[in-house]
Amino acid sequence: MKLNKIYSAILLSTLPLSTVQAAGLDRSGQSISAFLQPGNYAEAGISVLDPTVKGSSTVAGLQGEKISDMGEDYYFPSAAIKVQATDKISLGLIYDQPFGADAKYSSIAGSFGNGIEGTSVEVDTHNITALIGYQPTENWNFYAGPVWQTVEADIKLRGAAYKALSGYNIELEKEEAFGWLAGFAYQIPEIALKASVTYRSEIKHDAKSKETSTLYAPAGTLLPITVDLRNINSDVDAVTPQSVNIDLQTGIAQNTLAFANLRWVHWDNFAVSPELLSHPVINQNLIDYSDDQYSATVGLGHKFSSKWSGSASVGYDSGAGNPVTTLGPTEGYWNVGLGAQYSPAENYFIQAGVKYFWLGDAKAKRGTDIVGDFEDNHALGYGMKIGYRF
Repeated sequence: MKLNKIYSAILLSTLPLSTVQAAGLDRSGQSISAFLQPGNYAEAGISVLDPTVKGSSTVAGLQGEKISDMGEDYYFPSAAIKVQATDKISLGLIYDQPFGADAKYSSIAGSFGNGIEGTSVEVDTHNITALIGYQPTENWNFYAGPVWQTVEADIKLRGAAYKALSGYNIELEKEEAFGWLAGFAYQIPEIALKASVTYRSEIKHDAKSKETSTLYAPAGTLLPITVDLRNINSDVDAVTPQSVNIDLQTGIAQNTLAFANLRWVHWDNFAVSPELLSHPVINQNLIDYSDDQYSATVGLGHKFSSKWSGSASVGYDSGAGNPVTTLGPTEGYWNVGLGAQYSPAENYFIQAGVKYFWLGDAKAKRGTDIVGDFEDNHALGYGMKIGYRF
């Protein structure tokens, strides 16, 4: 498939590299743009998010207590390779870390600390997506493939906000499961027009967990039966959500492209309910979201010379509902981004990008109780990527 010079020269600069997200557990954005590049192509990159998330307590007796920055910096790598096996068949592999969370509250005794430790969360996922594409004509590309995913987590609840649950821990062992994706792309190379729609299935995990707490009540003290929730080994059902990505771009002037990315993630009614927390005495979720997530990014890419091109973008994310979990107390964002690409030769490039996020205000909850207000927060995302055509 042949592409004109404007398309091949600045296609890769249309999205700033730092595609880090900040809504729910969404992290990478799950792009397959590398697979839709012309010819044989490979890339590797790393992205970083540096959030600042502060607030104030609404816990009874601690109202107004200042909550220092609980957002932890995190980074994640990505890589992809695409091979045009024949004129009509293409193959690809994509690695990313689609969902995750990193947060740690101060250990100071109060709403989210017990004087020794602070509430903390670490959730990691890894994806490898295998793709096969069929191009019946120069304009159309139909693709599908399996997705292998792992998930693991380590979460600790500390402080007065959790009442008797302060001291609760849960570790999820690394667990793997499979899903799938399918989509299609349409292009008119002469005007640098390209559109793609990609659906990813939900992936169901049945992860082994170890829960510990300090909850113990002999019969006749608080309840007519003995309640011992100090140590439970169980399986936890966790479903990473289905999603749809829509990518659009077109040439609008000489050496200039307009682009847009739309994303939907099905967070509505998402919940993780380990056995200990599901006990009738407690009856609350570890993590839950109430709304679907909608996000959009629009921008321009421009080729300045044979070696330099750049882009600018504006983005919006609805978040996944409010109030939200104390483990990630923001609701959506607005952002602006800048990207630059340097191409020393026609077959490889170095790309860098940066995004500034205005994080949405949110109320944090434990069960149904509001325990914190988080306002006027922000984040900075940045990264680098190297691409090579062969």
